[in-house]
Amino acid sequence: MTEEGKIYYSMTEAQEMTGLPASTLRYWERHFCQLNPRKDGHGNRYYTITDINLIKQIKYLRDEMHITRIEAIRQELKSGKRESDFRQRTADILRRVRSELIEIRKFL
Repeated sequence: MTEEGKIYYSMTEAQEMTGLPASTLRYWERHFCQLNPRKDGHGNRYYTITDINLIKQIKYLRDEMHITRIEAIRQELKSGKRESDFRQRTADILRRVRSELIEIRKFL
């Protein structure tokens, strides 16, 4: 659901892109200084694609790598380990391929 060339995504769009509820996104904002979406005068959050990718990386570390402590996730992000980054991208690609295959199967 991303639009080509779009710079900011609303909270609802961020939820759809990451599969996480708004409460989790707000919670992670408080605990990960790198995650800092823009806010308008009404407090509405607007995420960049960099923010979305960071959220996906945190989610991957938590769900796939089973790193549940906030401090441990911070350390993993700080260390800049590319293996987890690579695994996350691979998992994202596989999810998209699976989704496309399911769509193709519907037409058969």
